[in-house]
Amino acid sequence: MAITAALVKELRERTGVGMMECKKALVAADGDIELAIENMRKSGQAKAAKKAGRVAAEGVIIIKRNETGNKAVILEVNSETDFVAKDKGFLAFADAVAERVLNTDVGTIDELMALPLHEGESTTIEEARHALISKIGENINVRRFERIETSGTIGAYSHGSRIGVVAVVEGGDDALGKDVAMHIAASNPVCVAESDVPAALLEKEREIIVAQSKDSGKPDNIIEKMVEGRLRKYLAEVTLLGQAFVKDPDVTVGKLLKANNAIVAEFVRFEVGDGIEKKQENFADEVMAQVRGE
Repeated sequence: MAITAALVKELRERTGVGMMECKKALVAADGDIELAIENMRKSGQAKAAKKAGRVAAEGVIIIKRNETGNKAVILEVNSETDFVAKDKGFLAFADAVAERVLNTDVGTIDELMALPLHEGESTTIEEARHALISKIGENINVRRFERIETSGTIGAYSHGSRIGVVAVVEGGDDALGKDVAMHIAASNPVCVAESDVPAALLEKEREIIVAQSKDSGKPDNIIEKMVEGRLRKYLAEVTLLGQAFVKDPDVTVGKLLKANNAIVAEFVRFEVGDGIEKKQENFADEVMAQVRGE
């Protein structure tokens, strides 16, 4: 029986399993969708898919660099609880995924999930994810990754497993690169320089400052100076170059870099669960859900 896109779509909607896995299941079942669902339930895929709607906002940030040190990747893999984020099987999976990102040129999560988890093996990352969900009993997501390459220095810093930073530093040495990455982890700048601050963000801040300043009752010309002064302070607070260096607050990062004839070309900072809306659940309901095996 021909495996049509519509058939694959229907199976995906009924099980929540990925498109590629649905197609494989239909091929194995010769197009019989009910048999495909039965086989997926037996293999645990359908059980894993049932958990796919649950919020996974815990997890780990993994950083890997190649041997020559000119390429690095940063990856976030999520779980539902911090307990699972420390599980050896979960950590081994996350580490293997990061290794695949480092040693391939995939550009999207979909492309990544279609790769074998280990070079030369047939099990894909997506299949391994489903198997891990069935084994552990929690939803697991490969959320995002970034890859950077440079002829300069790559500074990297991990704050435990929850915050990771990679930064391209042109000039300076490895120690400076690590210090800059550590500062970014601690101070969370929006971008490198004032010219990089998104116009929409700057305008929103200006509107807030203007509204607050008008309540002062001061003349417009004074208010204008107040607004410009507070904007300059805001820009210093949100830009890497304007921030006070965490290891020496008397020096800005910009001055630190200048003293070392260095610049920061780019950086990536990942924090576990950043931007994910965590669901507040009733504890009793959660316990019952676990008892029922949901």
